Amino acid sequence: MDKGPEPKIDDLPPCLIHIDKEGKWYHQGAEIIHPGFVQFFFEHMELDDKGRYVINWNGQRCYIEVEDTAYVVRQVDFSGGNGKEERAILHLSDGSTEALAPETLFIGKEDVLYCQVKNGTFPARFLRPAYYQLAEKIMEEGGSFYLLLQGKKYPIKPSRDKSGPVS
Repeated sequence: MDKGPEPKIDDLPPCLIHIDKEGKWYHQGAEIIHPGFVQFFFEHMELDDKGRYVINWNGQRCYIEVEDTAYVVRQVDFSGGNGKEERAILHLSDGSTEALAPETLFIGKEDVLYCQVKNGTFPARFLRPAYYQLAEKIMEEGGSFYLLLQGKKYPIKPSRDKSGPVS
């Protein structure tokens, strides 16, 4: 059955949900503190082709106002050792963990560190504690910065326009 054309983003109603740059969720100005609600929203969130965050549930769609990124990296742990099999494990704002894809690291506005998460689907902002944990493995060489991981140097790319994450 043909669902018809995809609605324009301007046709989507707002969810009346806001995510601040620290990863806190709000509904009409009140913080959403029930973890089940936040988890539900994460599970049904997608990025549309314009880079907008959309909740899509049972055919109902609405957009979320996001100050920076919906996902934030709260903590970084390192597994392995000796620089060869070492992995950086990210603890994300949805409660999940995943290995850092070091080739996705980049610097955005206000020199904030970002990476791509969820198989490259979403950008994630490193909160300050997570940044400091990762910074222990960052080195500077010739004016450029690299993450030393798995015996390799991964360049940390500057954002093209310094206006924020690149989706």
